[in-house]
Amino acid sequence: MRKKLWTWTLAGALPVLAAGALWAAGAPSSSSVTAQDPQAAARESYDRGLKYRDKAWELEEALAAGEGDAEKLEKKIEKEYRKAIRAYEAAVQNDPAFYQAHASLGYALRKVGEFEESLEAYDRALEIEPRYGRAIEYRAEAYLGLGRIEEAKEAYMTLFRGDRELASQLLTAMRKWIETRREDPHGIDAESLEAFAGWVEERAELAEQASLTPADAGAAWTSTR
Repeated sequence: MRKKLWTWTLAGALPVLAAGALWAAGAPSSSSVTAQDPQAAARESYDRGLKYRDKAWELEEALAAGEGDAEKLEKKIEKEYRKAIRAYEAAVQNDPAFYQAHASLGYALRKVGEFEESLEAYDRALEIEPRYGRAIEYRAEAYLGLGRIEEAKEAYMTLFRGDRELASQLLTAMRKWIETRREDPHGIDAESLEAFAGWVEERAELAEQASLTPADAGAAWTSTR
C-alpha cells in the first residue's frame, strides 16, 4: 500500500516539477514580453523620455527663478534633454509610426540647439499625422532658431486656421525670439527683424479682432504678408 502511495505521489509531482523547470528555463518575463511587443517597448521608452523632459522643465523653472548656479543648471538641463533624446529615439525605432514620439524627439533636439535634426523629426511626425498641431507649432520654433522667418509665418497661418490656442502660443514664442534677436541678431538683419516684428503685432491685433468678430475678420487671414 505504501509503495503504491509513493508511486502515485511521485507521478503527481512530476508535472509540477516539469512545469517549474519549464518556467525557470524559458517562461516569458515582463521584460521579454515587452521586447517581443515593439509598440509596448516604444511606449515604455516614450514615457521614460517624458520623465526626462519633465525634469528638464523643472530645472528650467529653477534657472528662470534664479535658483542655484546658472551654469550648472544649464548643464543639467542639457543632460536631461540628451537622455530624453535617447529615449525618444528608442521609441521611434521600435514603432516608426509613433508620431508623438517623433515630435517629442524634435522638441528635445531643438532644446539642445540641434535645429536641423529637430526639423527632420518634426517633418517625420507630420508625414505620419499632418494635422498634429503641436508638431506644427514646435517646428515653427525650430524654423525661428534657423532664422527661417517665412516658414514660421506660414506655420502660424496654418495654426490659426486649425488651432488658435497653439497659434497664440506661437505668437508668444515669436515675440520672445524677436527680443532675443534684438540683443543678439545672430545673422538676422535689423530691417528683416523689424519687419517681422511688425507682422507679429499686426497678426496679434487681427487675432484679437477675429475672436470678437470672426466672420468679419476672417478675410484678413488669407495671406502671410
